[in-house]
Amino acid sequence: MSIKEPIDKRQQILAAAEKLVAEFGVQGFSMHKLAKKAGVAAGTIYRYFSDKDHLLNEVRLSVLTRVAEATLSGLNDEMPLKVRFRTIWLNIWEFASSNIETISNRMQYESLPSTCQFNAREQHWHVFAEVHKLFNQGKEQGVFKPLDNEILAVISFEASVELARKHSLGFCELDEEVLEATLDACWDAIITH
Repeated sequence: MSIKEPIDKRQQILAAAEKLVAEFGVQGFSMHKLAKKAGVAAGTIYRYFSDKDHLLNEVRLSVLTRVAEATLSGLNDEMPLKVRFRTIWLNIWEFASSNIETISNRMQYESLPSTCQFNAREQHWHVFAEVHKLFNQGKEQGVFKPLDNEILAVISFEASVELARKHSLGFCELDEEVLEATLDACWDAIITH
């Protein structure tokens, strides 16, 4: 039981911190509010996290890892480029549609302080390594435009996130036919012609 308890407390603190960041933003976040929300003594937080920046970096990484796991579900290297692209795009759509709070608050998570901006970008590409690999292989094969991977991601996968958000909030209706056409348009945006 003693081995499991620290993991549960740490997760409890991270979950409470994520909710507070979503509710109050980084500026309204405090360790006092966190202790109250997590139901722990303030000193308990410091058993798991050295300071507020360390905690917030762990929150960002926790959210990022959860999104990446959902995004990359069912993916394998044997799939053709377009099938991998489609799988990622639809996974993003599904995750964004069913986790509207996480998506709506994503700017808060992305703006969380990191001890080093390079480290944050490195962590991002580490958890999304399969997306990075997809884009690199596509460029090597001459299928994708020779753009930076971050740009390719924005003009292809970000559309899925934003459409899922707008769909969930009732701003637009997307049936399966429109969804497929949109996916094809995103593919078309990054391939060479």
